[in-house]
Amino acid sequence: MTDNISLQAQYSRALKALSKIIELPPSSPQKQPLITQSREDLKAVHARIIELSLFSPNETVEDISTKDLIYLSLPYALSEGQSRVQADSRSARLESLDQTQRYMKSFVSLLETYDIVPAPERELFEKQASSIRDPAKKRELKINQFKKEKDLKNRIQTLRQRRAQQPVSDDLPSNFDLIESLLPPPTDAKEEQELDSQSDEDLRETILLFLRLLYAQAQGQLEGLKQEVELLKMAPPSPTLQAQSSDQDERAKRREEEASMWRLDPTPAHGGPDGKGPLLDKSGKVLRPFTILPSDAGERQRLQAEVYGPGHNLPTMSIDEYLEIEGQRGNIITGGGPASQNAPTSSEQLQIDSEMDGTAEGEEKAEQKRQKDEKWAQFTDANQRGAGNTMNRG
Repeated sequence: MTDNISLQAQYSRALKALSKIIELPPSSPQKQPLITQSREDLKAVHARIIELSLFSPNETVEDISTKDLIYLSLPYALSEGQSRVQADSRSARLESLDQTQRYMKSFVSLLETYDIVPAPERELFEKQASSIRDPAKKRELKINQFKKEKDLKNRIQTLRQRRAQQPVSDDLPSNFDLIESLLPPPTDAKEEQELDSQSDEDLRETILLFLRLLYAQAQGQLEGLKQEVELLKMAPPSPTLQAQSSDQDERAKRREEEASMWRLDPTPAHGGPDGKGPLLDKSGKVLRPFTILPSDAGERQRLQAEVYGPGHNLPTMSIDEYLEIEGQRGNIITGGGPASQNAPTSSEQLQIDSEMDGTAEGEEKAEQKRQKDEKWAQFTDANQRGAGNTMNRG
């Protein structure tokens, strides 16, 4: 089959199948046959590339011809095809993911070997956002990666428009359609020579830019594949069919026991504290519902009255009663305000009372004022002005 079809045609057929798979719904029965066909074609293309020795580790990217340059994308297409294989079990999915990772890492290594991706660009996309804990740095990395991918897409669009590849829209077609559009056309040697002389430089630049874009996307997919593998490895083992059937039998038996227990016409039982049958069996399993209450009738009545009561403590007195009790305890301060401010001080009140001549109370207050003035005079004689100020001496 491969002898009757060219390398370009076989790669194109595999890419068309992968492109069609993307457009199909997930549950479509046509997906798996297309995946199988595309993987067989891609593996055949890989074998033919090795047989033809299109690439050599001793060459540089300048040594590779433009028509062969696009075949560097083959490991990427193999990885995409392998990732879409349906797995029936966790072990099969892990094996498929492992093969997908190997294909993708092979593609990344191939581009790095030929130095197709510049060093700053390689350093940018090698960083994984999942390994960065700082949210600000993680956001900055994602923004920088997005801007670089956007720049590569814009440059590819510009070159496609220059090469008159219509239609040119805001969104690029799928990667498989782009790879197919960059394959060398099945023309004779003369037309190919004319094509090389006209657009070889633009075509080569487009392919190199597209490979750099695939490199950026491959690094992101490797991070996602790594996380999926970790999740699958940490997942609990799937139960066997035998364990599932035994669990189902046990649940059915338990439901039957519960159904027989709660029937409306059970077999009359005797015994127990209330004569309606035992509460527990020999193993301690509860046979019927019961309520534990104190034996005191008054306490039981109190608990019964609290069933529909509030869940919080109710007040036992009013606010006025509370303030009256606090006032009796002396915990409420009275006075203050304008009346207290305008009231005379103790010295002023003593002066007013001592001026009440002709009364016994006035004479008593006058004597108190005289004694107070005398004590103050004695204090001032014993203590000179400023004698206590020891902090402000020159």
